[in-house]
Amino acid sequence: MNSSQTVRPPPPPPPPGRAEPGSDFARLSRKIQAAGLMRRRPGYYAFRIAAVTGLYLIGWTALVLIGDSWWALLTAAFLAFVFGQVALLAHDVAHRQVFRLRKPSELCGRIAGNLGIGMGYGWWQDKHTRHHANPNHEDLDPDLDPDIFVWTQDQARAATGLPQLLGRHQAFLFFPLLTLEGFNLHVSGVRSLADPGLKDRVWEGALLFTHVALYLGVLFVVLSPDKAIAVLLVHQCLFGVYLGSIFAPNHKGMPVLKGGDRPDFLRRQVLTSRDVRGGRITDVVLGGLNYQIEHHLFPSMPSPHLRRAQAIVRSHCRELGVSHLETSLVGSYRQTLASLHDAGAPIRRRRGRPRLTGGSRG
Repeated sequence: MNSSQTVRPPPPPPPPGRAEPGSDFARLSRKIQAAGLMRRRPGYYAFRIAAVTGLYLIGWTALVLIGDSWWALLTAAFLAFVFGQVALLAHDVAHRQVFRLRKPSELCGRIAGNLGIGMGYGWWQDKHTRHHANPNHEDLDPDLDPDIFVWTQDQARAATGLPQLLGRHQAFLFFPLLTLEGFNLHVSGVRSLADPGLKDRVWEGALLFTHVALYLGVLFVVLSPDKAIAVLLVHQCLFGVYLGSIFAPNHKGMPVLKGGDRPDFLRRQVLTSRDVRGGRITDVVLGGLNYQIEHHLFPSMPSPHLRRAQAIVRSHCRELGVSHLETSLVGSYRQTLASLHDAGAPIRRRRGRPRLTGGSRG
């Protein structure tokens, strides 16, 4: 699907005799509430927090026990997966899926994000909240900022600097550049500390720098410098690829809104998102974000309920004539890369033009 196309206008309303009171989303929300899918799952999250914490401790313990050996690279790969799981847990916490109240959510989120994996929780939460309000909107979604990639042909036409340099072959560079995403998260978190609008900057900074000190301390105490650097690079690069592989299938390659495009809430969320098919393993690896449509409609719904919610949402969309897209994981990546290639077309055409010389030669 062309990433630069706009969302289609909503279908005509149903015949008056079949209309139900309230908006399309309000009627869907009543169905979800009636199914009990907004109820908290304290037992599930207690188990998940314990499991992820256990894996986190096992990874670092294994690194220490293996010692100054190249086998430590295996723990780097394992910890890349664990760090991704910590990030997914912090995501659920930020959406109030775990705790109903703000204070315990922020405390747990900062411990997991800032201290656990070195991600600026406050910076990320602000960015992610703006994304949820306007997903795939070229002007309002921070995830579509053309800082490295261009996401639409309009951005490509205006591109300069790095986006212009990379844009011509960005589809081929997408996954290789995801190796830098882990580093980008750390740098962005630290840079956000200079923002006076960031809430609890001292607390955020203290936890971030404590993570950095402990992380580098363990690596360079247990390992020789060459092995420590190798483990750091493997760990952070694989962590970045894992995170990017989780989030790329959600919206990239779906219709892009721009300007005054403001469909109603249900269509704004459904038509700009896609679900990814899969079983329980997919649910664990992608942290429930494979049900991206349902998550965007009901961000505070506990992730184990999203599978059941999908059937209700799909049926409701069918009644409305609204497209509910579900594809395979490989298919979602294919659509993402195709949209990136299409978005970069103006840059390729610009570079392919012959240079014009001033005047004719006699």
